[in-house]
Formats: sequence, C-alpha cells, structure tokens
Amino acid sequence: MTSEPMPITSLTNPRIKKIVKLRQRSHRDELSLMIVEGYREIKSAVHNKHLPVELFFCPELFQGSNNEDLVKKCHDAGAELFQCSKPVFTKISYRDRPDGLLALAPQIHIPISKLSVPANPLIIVAESIEKPGNLGTILRSADGAGTNAVIVCDQCTDINNPNVVRASIGTVFAIPVIETSSEEALKWLKEHDIQIVAATPHTDKLYTDVNFTKGTAIVLGTEQYGLSKTWLDENTIQVRIPMNGQADSLNVATAATILVYEATRQRSL
Repeated sequence: MTSEPMPITSLTNPRIKKIVKLRQRSHRDELSLMIVEGYREIKSAVHNKHLPVELFFCPELFQGSNNEDLVKKCHDAGAELFQCSKPVFTKISYRDRPDGLLALAPQIHIPISKLSVPANPLIIVAESIEKPGNLGTILRSADGAGTNAVIVCDQCTDINNPNVVRASIGTVFAIPVIETSSEEALKWLKEHDIQIVAATPHTDKLYTDVNFTKGTAIVLGTEQYGLSKTWLDENTIQVRIPMNGQADSLNVATAATILVYEATRQRSL
C-alpha cells in the first residue's frame, strides 16, 4: 500500500458514529451507502466491481491469511483505509465473532428498465419479503442455481440492509437485484414474454409438473399471507410444494430454493 491507513482508537470518532447510524435505513438512504461486513462479503463485492469507498479493518481480529491481500485490493480500487482498535471494531461490527473487515459501499439501485437478461431467463420474484435473513438466503440460492436476476417487489426489507448482505454471503453483488413494484414487474415480464410461476398452497398443480425450460419467473410471497391478488389474479401458472406434515407451507427461502433448483434440474437435462 502506498499510504498508511488512518488509525482509529476512539469510540467517539465521527466516522465510527456514522457507521453505527448506518444501521438505520434512513441514514443509509440519506448517504446512499451500505455496510458490507466480512471477508467473503467484501471479496464478492470487489470481485463483482461493487467497490468499497471506505474500509475499516482490525488485524487483531483477522481469521485468515488472505485478509491483508483483500485490504490491499480495496485500497488499490480506491477505498480509503482506517485501521481500528479491537474495541472500536467491536462497536461497529454486526457480528458475534467479527473477522476484522467492514466496508462502506454505494447502495445497490438498478432500475428494472436497465435489466438485461439472456434468452429463456430464469428469474426469482420476491414480493413483500419481511425478514432480511430470508431475502439474503433467496439471493444465495438464486446465485447457486445460476438465476439471471432477482426482482424484489413491494419490498418490506431493504436490499441494502447489512443483514441481507450477510445472509446472502455477498451474492447480492453477484446477480442483478432489482427493487420495484409488483405492477412494474408484471409489466416487464409480460413485455419480455416470460411465463410466471406463482407459488401458492391453494392449487392442485405440483411444481414438478411445470416446464421450467422456458423463460420463467418464479414468484413467491410472504409466509403469513402468501402472494397478493396482483399476482394471483393474473394468468399465472400456480404451483404448490407438497406438504405431508401438519404445516401448510415452507419457509419462503426454502420454497424458493426448491423451485429454482427444480428449474435448474430441468434445464440441465
């Protein structure tokens, strides 16, 4: 590194106070910043050209041998570096066992009009998902299955929430993630002639009976209420996942994983 990082040892340092405030969405939106904590998450951001503007690190907490290399990559990409004492880093960390790396990066904002997908795309649409952990897990499954995009409709959870980044293990940076309304998403899917497969327990059709090799959007709603009438009143293919116990539905992230991997299985035949 060509310049020494700025040391921070005071818990009342203004930059530390700023990071703590960024846990609130209003402050994230005001500054157009997001928190990216953890080696794997920051590595994914850098790899996918979502470059940090500031990096806070604490060598005492490093858990691997590649951390210094990642610090250098962030510096080379233009991030301002701040070396924190252990008490300071513990204060800004979201984690029970922090690994000594936390970055601030620009927020993710991709308008649906800018979304470009290949022929016969595979897309996940998540409507009104309430829990950051569920949304992050959906993103992780979407990335693992090779999905072309995730569209978050009528969002209850901000995609720039640090817990979404953490639960996604940084895959939020690996695929296009769009925030929009259900109406705009429906309009875009129709314009691109993409079939809509809606997950609901209120149908007889099993998910395994659908042809997922066409351009497909898999749509899921909240665990408590399911999909809204906006989706169910459309000419969608409604499917269910068999439930053989007492529960009538799965966790939404689990359901998304099952459906998207069935699509991947069919497309690999």
